[in-house]
Amino acid sequence: MINKLPNSRNCFACGMENPIGLKLEFYADPDTEGGVVGEYSVPKVYEGYPGIVHGGVISTIMDEAVSRVFMLKDHNRFMYTARLTTKYRKHVPVEQPLRITGVAVKDRGRVAEAHTAIYDASGELLAEGEALMVALPPGDLEGVALEELGWRVYPDTE
Repeated sequence: MINKLPNSRNCFACGMENPIGLKLEFYADPDTEGGVVGEYSVPKVYEGYPGIVHGGVISTIMDEAVSRVFMLKDHNRFMYTARLTTKYRKHVPVEQPLRITGVAVKDRGRVAEAHTAIYDASGELLAEGEALMVALPPGDLEGVALEELGWRVYPDTE
């Protein structure tokens, strides 16, 4: 995959140096304009019921995907989730390959909407979500050195 998006150092979802984090990695989706894609296998430590990913972790994965779609053109465009409506379609298994997608639906600048989904290895839809995103106010990052937070494209872990 090409056009890898940046990660941070300590974020629970994307922090590459967070010992208990998910370490999610996303790329521009070559098949979907305005979309991102990632592959992930959720470790067993994040299960809820035996063999099933905890619902909060599923939402966290989808939350990260929807925020990434608005970073495709500007890696420093940070948006936070104002609302995420999650539909759990089937059990999401731990320790199995998953495909995570996110795509922009509407972008009005400060406010945007996105769709996200998680699929199993056979392409079956396991969970999906719709999100309302709001841009981080410009002053909130004033004086913050993103490089010191580890905000950069990390080499692939494979």
